Amino acid sequence: MGKVRTGLSVSLDGFISGPNDGPEAPMGVGGERLLAWYSAGDTEYRLPGTDMVFMVSAQTAEFLKETRETTGALVFGRRTFDLTHGWGGKHPLDVPVFVLGGSVPQEWVYEGSPFTFVTDGLESAVEQAKAVAGDKDVGVGAASIVQQCIKAGLLDEIHMDLVHVLLGGGVSLFDHLGTGPIDLERTRVIEGAGVTHLTFRLMK
Repeated sequence: MGKVRTGLSVSLDGFISGPNDGPEAPMGVGGERLLAWYSAGDTEYRLPGTDMVFMVSAQTAEFLKETRETTGALVFGRRTFDLTHGWGGKHPLDVPVFVLGGSVPQEWVYEGSPFTFVTDGLESAVEQAKAVAGDKDVGVGAASIVQQCIKAGLLDEIHMDLVHVLLGGGVSLFDHLGTGPIDLERTRVIEGAGVTHLTFRLMK
């Protein structure tokens, strides 16, 4: 069984997007700085099955390749799904996506759709994703989903792409936890161009 883990770009002051994010500005004001590392290096990484080409450090290129190969499914909240307009019909990692929310947008429900809409709670979404992922990992995205997973004891690993910027406001990754101290074990550090990839195991 794979791990349940995060995988988000985060500013040094803990934000995954800038203030006032919305459909016209999914990353919020100034939030595009969190993605600048995708073009900050001198090594080309092409995301298979897409037109996406990133210029990153050699270490980051290897990490991105590994992440794609070890991710079997994703869990996101409905707000993220709406902000990204369903990633144009398919998530860039090209794996099944489980979208947690209170309603099902019928226009996205069709045979062969990569999106499954879950209305009966977080644990159901994670369990369905794990069943599909098999031995691969389940990635959980969006601050609210990460926070809920931590509170419910469902998260095994925190991975963050720490970007060398202070945003000063926006959507905080670890807001509203209310769980008390959580001990972490650092398991990996990769220095990239304009980013530091950090991985921590939650001590349960």
